[in-house]
Amino acid sequence: MKSKENLVFLGMMGSGKSSIGLLVAKKLKLNFIDIDNEIEKKLGKTIGKIFEKEGEDFFRKVEEKLTLKNLKLHTSVISLGGGAFINENIRKEVLKNHLSFWLNWSNNILLKRIKNSRKRPLVINSSDDQIINLIQERSKIYAKALFEIKCDNLSKNEVVNKIIEIYESN
Repeated sequence: MKSKENLVFLGMMGSGKSSIGLLVAKKLKLNFIDIDNEIEKKLGKTIGKIFEKEGEDFFRKVEEKLTLKNLKLHTSVISLGGGAFINENIRKEVLKNHLSFWLNWSNNILLKRIKNSRKRPLVINSSDDQIINLIQERSKIYAKALFEIKCDNLSKNEVVNKIIEIYESN
């Protein structure tokens, strides 16, 4: 185990980055950071409200700054927002210095999880096809992660155990 590396979770909204990340952090007794929660705390409003009032560009700038700051920490479990890894600066930092895990689900499962969710401003008024296109576009970038966890046929605990196994063997 490399003591300075963070475990970084990435993937689409609704892929379980926060819940899986928290479970992994608890089992490994590591600090857990959810970037979306950090943004909400810093700005004092929900991500939906930030998108609505300030716009996506503003949100992405705050996301980049906060993510890069948190990636300087050591031996933490960090859950990125769904779009964070699309940012080249964040992606370069994650790939260079951290263990990255893509929580990959089939399009249909993700679609069911995120469609019509008020908490997901990017897809709130999107059609199924638009959401699937977003998943496919982002997946090309998520695929650069060090590890891909295919989650479709695994329980939450199986996903957690698989990640811990990989972490402990690195």
